[in-house]
Amino acid sequence: MTNNNNHNITFGAQSLTIEDVVAIAQGAKANMNTSPEFTAKIDRGVAFLERLLKEEGVIYGVTTGYGDSCTVAIPPALVDELPLHLTRFHGCGLGQILSHEQARAVLATRLCSLSQGVSGVSHDLLNQIVTLINHDIAPRIPQEGSVGASGDLTPLSYLAATLIGEREVLYKGDVRPTQEVFAELGIEPIRLKPKEGLALMNGTSVMTALACLAYKRAEYLAQLCTKITAMVSVGMQGNDFHFDEALFAVKPHPGQQQVAAWLRDDLNAERPPRNSDRLQDRYSLRCAPHVIGMVQDSLPWLRQLIENELNSANDNPIIDGDNERVLHGGHFYGGHIAMAMDTLKVNIANLADLLDRQMAQLMDYKFNNGLPFNLTGAEGERKPINHGFKAVQIGISAWTAEALKNTMPASVFSRSTECHNQDKVSMGTIAARDCLRVLELTEQVAAASLLASVQAVEIRRRHNELDEHHMSQSLRVIRDAVLSEFEFVIEDRPLEQDLRHFIERIQQRHWPLYAEV
Repeated sequence: MTNNNNHNITFGAQSLTIEDVVAIAQGAKANMNTSPEFTAKIDRGVAFLERLLKEEGVIYGVTTGYGDSCTVAIPPALVDELPLHLTRFHGCGLGQILSHEQARAVLATRLCSLSQGVSGVSHDLLNQIVTLINHDIAPRIPQEGSVGASGDLTPLSYLAATLIGEREVLYKGDVRPTQEVFAELGIEPIRLKPKEGLALMNGTSVMTALACLAYKRAEYLAQLCTKITAMVSVGMQGNDFHFDEALFAVKPHPGQQQVAAWLRDDLNAERPPRNSDRLQDRYSLRCAPHVIGMVQDSLPWLRQLIENELNSANDNPIIDGDNERVLHGGHFYGGHIAMAMDTLKVNIANLADLLDRQMAQLMDYKFNNGLPFNLTGAEGERKPINHGFKAVQIGISAWTAEALKNTMPASVFSRSTECHNQDKVSMGTIAARDCLRVLELTEQVAAASLLASVQAVEIRRRHNELDEHHMSQSLRVIRDAVLSEFEFVIEDRPLEQDLRHFIERIQQRHWPLYAEV
């Protein structure tokens, strides 16, 4: 089940944002544009299709088979059954099931695309998706089986099946037969019109939904890695002036400059000396704005790609009801999302690598400027048998390695399929899934790094080696918030539950980090 969310998102009125999709994913309600203009546009598309069917009798995917089977004529008596067959023969998805939140995001992205008014779908279909969203019913969608063209056919077939009362849904934390849930709530299954099965399934909505969710997680991670870097710098007693404004003015990448400014603020380091007493920290501290800045600088570009795809009509054929044309093309091709996700997963993996290197310094007494080995908080005769964060660092290395391994670009692994009709495909959905896995692993690294960096700062405080004024109010708030939920490690103890708790905090974007710019 999703969280309560008081937002109400209108579809078919104006362009939606990544944040709108995330709001729906997290429980916001949906409604359709009820303006006469929008209503008429939807009606014109449906009416044109009906006239064309009567007058000419041949429409791809309506009176013909699909894909390579487009030369197969469908007898008039079977036309109404064709979309039902499309939804059913694509019911072969495998792998893990999309979460309730992810499936709600899919509902939002598909509804947004169909609301462009050029897919030839009826108000009944649009309203049925709204009904699913507002009753918090999510299709049970297996993750695997899409090559990203003709869009997300197989995973979207599970959405189509839900609308007509078939297969299973996620409802109130359980997997249940759709028909059973519909009966319980008094929801009538719809009957798909001739083009509606194709319109529902032939598009990029699964990869785009996952991309929206990935974007918000990445945005938060970039800020969190900045906050952790500041904490590590305090713990290491590093050189605050690696982040000087004049220094970054001569390499003016805006995102990089933003990260450096955040670090300056965190470290209260606005007035540098003529020459630093501590010359140069290792690259994982000194170059942190450059690494995190790659994410920060890519975000506006990635947003443009994702939101453009979100607000596009991406099925085939396009039904131009205004000019009465059927336009055959390839808008189902998810290349832009594939590129966005391949790019993002590389940048996020670099964040994991950055934190891994910071932790290697922080826990090694040979490099950590006087901190105890492995950040143990034990003192005196108990110190030799305590190992602090030693195993956590091994975990950080493992999670980082796996994140790096998953950066192979998916978009270059196109496979010719479906009797060579789909002979060049995007792999956008696989790229998005890869990106989510890299995000998950990097969030694990970040959770461990956050705890370790707070442990380091707390050690300095307990040894009277910490100037509280060296830390901004914002940085102290995060430090105190972590310590309110995490017991300073003195005696060795299992840390799994602590790590899982803080991973959840990160995924919830629990702490406000930096003011919006």
